[in-house]
Amino acid sequence: MYIAMNEFKIVLGREHDFEQLWRNRESHLGNVEGFIKFNLLKGSTNDDYTVYISHSLWTSKGDFTNWTKSESFRLAHKDAGKNSQNYIGHPVFEGYEVVV
Repeated sequence: MYIAMNEFKIVLGREHDFEQLWRNRESHLGNVEGFIKFNLLKGSTNDDYTVYISHSLWTSKGDFTNWTKSESFRLAHKDAGKNSQNYIGHPVFEGYEVVV
């Protein structure tokens, strides 16, 4: 299995807006080969921002990579730049292959 995560730093006071974007967006993941599960995780808050992690579980790294090259991926991310006021910097991606 493969875990794909993006870390987002969200401007203080914009957490609700960010969460609503994720609740209401069309992810286009429902019929993607190898997709297993998605979670949006809320982390700690400091003086400047609140940390969120998008966490998706895939059958394999190859399935995840194929999704990133697909029309489903383009559709899911087409409006990503419209809410830049919510973010501090760009998301930071980390990918992990499950070993145990």
